[in-house]
Amino acid sequence: MAGLELLSDQGYRLDGRKATELRKVQARTSVFAQADGSAYLEQGNTKALAVVYGPHETRGSRSKSLHDRAVINCQFSMATFSTAERKRRPHGDRKSSEMSLHLKQTFEAAVLTELYPRSQIDIYVKILQADGGNYSACVNAATLALVDAGIPMRDYVCACTAGFVEDTPLADLCHAEESGGGTSLALALLPRSGNIALLQMDARLHQDHLDALIEAAMTACKGLSKVLDDVVRQHLEEVSVLTRD
Repeated sequence: MAGLELLSDQGYRLDGRKATELRKVQARTSVFAQADGSAYLEQGNTKALAVVYGPHETRGSRSKSLHDRAVINCQFSMATFSTAERKRRPHGDRKSSEMSLHLKQTFEAAVLTELYPRSQIDIYVKILQADGGNYSACVNAATLALVDAGIPMRDYVCACTAGFVEDTPLADLCHAEESGGGTSLALALLPRSGNIALLQMDARLHQDHLDALIEAAMTACKGLSKVLDDVVRQHLEEVSVLTRD
């Protein structure tokens, strides 16, 4: 990453944030009445929509079902208008398949699948606008959608990115920072236990820097967990008021 471009001498980033400051997060749940759970989330200028169906009987071949737990099926896609390139991205392209697999691995570590043997939980996530941290926004939106669907989890799953500018770790990268050429990682955390559900890096990093980068991402995830918890509590208050009326 080019330090002079992405971090000023005063310690401010391109969008005016400090090194460890998160982008503004806004979210709401129950955005689709037809789904069992749904959520819309904005993390900076990255916007994600998540929809959850299930638990339900396993579709297709019975051999796909597991006798002791539920199967988690994740599908990721990007809207054609989500980036400056108006490029059509089919569901089955390599990047979408990789992201779908990462989401599946993340939520297998968090959802209490053993409560729903021989069943399936479907998680569909779509990026409506991409400006860095696509995986993080997808995880955070899907977490809210799973809570909205009433599916038990060990904890919120919160995800965030982190990267280096010279010797300074930055949290919650925007697109310009991600594409700046330096090392970045994406981390999904279960905040209460401190367990890492998924850790992904896209380039080599010296071992001396790894702990600082992971620490920055974990701290950011813990901050995000409070934001997600506030969204859930606010939704519960709104529902309780409507039920009383």
